[in-house]
Amino acid sequence: MPDLLTIGAFARRCGLTASALRFYADSGLVRPVRVDEESGYRYYSPGQISAALLVRRLREIGLPLERVGAVLAADPAEASRIIDDHVAGLVSQVQQARETAAAVKATLGSTASAPSVQVTGPVFAAAVEQVLTATTQDPQVLNGVHLEVSPEAIVLTATDRYRLSTRTLVPAEPSASSWSATIDADDLRLAMPWTRRQHELHLSVHGGEFRFQGDSTVRACRTVADEFPDYRLMLTSLPEVLTRAVISRNALVGCLERQNTAQVQLDLSAAAVRVGAESIPADVAGPPISLSFAVSTLHPAISTAVGPDVMLDVAGPHLPVVVRSADDGDLTTLAMPVKGNGR
Repeated sequence: MPDLLTIGAFARRCGLTASALRFYADSGLVRPVRVDEESGYRYYSPGQISAALLVRRLREIGLPLERVGAVLAADPAEASRIIDDHVAGLVSQVQQARETAAAVKATLGSTASAPSVQVTGPVFAAAVEQVLTATTQDPQVLNGVHLEVSPEAIVLTATDRYRLSTRTLVPAEPSASSWSATIDADDLRLAMPWTRRQHELHLSVHGGEFRFQGDSTVRACRTVADEFPDYRLMLTSLPEVLTRAVISRNALVGCLERQNTAQVQLDLSAAAVRVGAESIPADVAGPPISLSFAVSTLHPAISTAVGPDVMLDVAGPHLPVVVRSADDGDLTTLAMPVKGNGR
């Protein structure tokens, strides 16, 4: 089948990252037509481009994964009804937000609005803050965010003993070269308010400094000389997924925030994920399994996820759970459970 496209070529044709395509394939939305048994390489047909573009556009309007699947499977009239219902819900949310904002401003006695923001700075700041949750003040652990730049992607990664978070962004313009640096997490955290206010950012490394060239000024952070752990090896060394659940991010975050204990048990079953005493509808594939987490470990892994849904990949009750999400780029987080009873 000589006309097949590699996942990288197909991703470029669709305006997606390869990681986002893997996420959609694992969700059953756009599966590769062939997967090489020896290398694991995925290949797509040019005829799948329209479906991938449709999925991307539906996700851009925040349509949940199960509704995206319903649109793909429905006739045009039913698909239009699903989309219209979703947009109506968004309009209702916007109206409610406006009413709440008006009430808040009235209590402040001021109608001043927040300063406007541009795309590049805020998006980069949000990505950094997502992975910063996996840094630590432990002097025995490297306290830094690893930045990898290539023509096609910007990858931010951080890890401590209990979490690993890696976030991929698509650069506004392709980089002329590939390079990497590990940036001091505390310096980076302090730079984020300024970063978020910039219209355009140019990232570079000069000597022992990581530099942001903003609209009119330059900010710098220290770099860390210690070698960053091989996080890709960590991800590829995980055992095969035993149980997979796709669940609403907001619903799961809400349950975690209502917990009154330091630890919480997750029970994954046929059509739900039980969090403590609460049950959340979910699409679960694989045998039932139970895991226990420190809320302080699991909550940031879920709350920083991208998009309305998260995918939980479980290989065993005492192995790291992979939390995945993908829309504008992708975010993957490993969260380590605590020892408890599993089944």
